[in-house]
Amino acid sequence: MGEQMQIGEVAERTQLSLRTIRYYEEVGLVVPSARSQGGFRLYTEPDIARLDLIKRMKPLGFQLEEMREVLAILDPQPADQPIDDPAARLARYSANAEQACEDLRAKLRIAEEFAALLRTHVVA
Repeated sequence: MGEQMQIGEVAERTQLSLRTIRYYEEVGLVVPSARSQGGFRLYTEPDIARLDLIKRMKPLGFQLEEMREVLAILDPQPADQPIDDPAARLARYSANAEQACEDLRAKLRIAEEFAALLRTHVVA
C-alpha cells in the first residue's frame, strides 16, 4: 500500500488546511486509504495526488459535481460510477479550464497595472 500519512502531514504537503481536507472527504471527493487503530485518517501518495488535482481545479471555478466527474475520469476510484463519453466530457472540461486560465490572466494583468499605478504614487 505504500507509506501512510496522517492528515497533518498531508495538509503540509498539499498546502491545504485540515478543515479543507476533511470537507473534501465529507463531500466524497477524497477518501482516506485507511484508518489507524485509533481512528486517525491515513493517506497514501495516490490520495495526495487526488487532493492535488482537486486543488488545481478550485481556482478555475470548478463546482463539486464537476470535480467529481473530472476525478472519476482522470483518477477513478472503485466506487466511482462510469462516465458516459469520458473523452468528450474531458474535452469540455479542458476548454473550460483554458477559458478560466485566460480569464485569470486578464484579471492578473489588470491587478498588475493597478499595482504599478500605486507604485508611481508611493513617496520614497
